[in-house]
Amino acid sequence: LEAEHLVEIVPRNGARITEIDVMQQLLMLEMRRELERLIARSAARRADAGERRTCLDIARHFEGMQDIDVMDFLRYHYDAKRFLTACARNPFAASAIVPCHAMSRRFYYLHHRVMHDVPVAANLHASIFEAVALGDEARAAAASDRLMDYAEELTRRTVLTRA
Repeated sequence: LEAEHLVEIVPRNGARITEIDVMQQLLMLEMRRELERLIARSAARRADAGERRTCLDIARHFEGMQDIDVMDFLRYHYDAKRFLTACARNPFAASAIVPCHAMSRRFYYLHHRVMHDVPVAANLHASIFEAVALGDEARAAAASDRLMDYAEELTRRTVLTRA
């Protein structure tokens, strides 16, 4: 949890949950954008036939998330992102993206109500998985960028709603 920036170890006092800082979130999203694009493109290029079928199933499942609880969405998201990262077959990108996903899931859970749109987030994820299923690297990268545009917009809106 400390490696994922979710807790801070305080010597001789235990652990403390880290505060959510919008500026840190934006900096993390800057890095995550590049990693997500790399993972999406690599998965589109390297996934085998069985993985492509699973990606299509995942895309359809995301598309069906119209009236889903945010916790159910985040649980599915966790497993789906792990699968996609495995399809990319890049252990370095996989290690680097884990803390980004952890921070993003926590931030989304706390602020998803700002945009009231779990189905929108689910559809953005579905687009990535569909592109990977088709083996379309350019489409996967573009879908990844749209997801990250959404994540940045959500993050910026949290600042505006607090002001």
